[in-house]
Amino acid sequence: MKIRALIPWLLIALVGLGAAWLRYGLIEQPALADLCTSTQAPAWCPLRQALVMGFLYEVYGIAAVIVAALSLLRRTRALAWLAAALGAFALQLYNCEPGALALLIGCLRLVHLSAPSGRRPHEATP
Repeated sequence: MKIRALIPWLLIALVGLGAAWLRYGLIEQPALADLCTSTQAPAWCPLRQALVMGFLYEVYGIAAVIVAALSLLRRTRALAWLAAALGAFALQLYNCEPGALALLIGCLRLVHLSAPSGRRPHEATP
């Protein structure tokens, strides 16, 4: 397998790791939550609050499912990758069901669209 073929998968994993860092390093830290509710809150607290509101209103999961549906309608690797990446992001940030669906659709579309032309992954090799 060529290194170039691994790049989309490594980037999806990187998005998932970045989302995990946001979740465990920024959102779930009690000390940071207390700091952001104080009168002397740092300038980055609105970013933390926006992230929290995003998962409370399932923004990440909805966006991931919309992009996954678009990836089914349009045959582009970029949309398939974006669906998978948003799905991984949504999974980490508490939007599990729609995130899992988008991650699955995105990954399957990415595999399907990455297959050599004239042969699809589900076809047997001669």
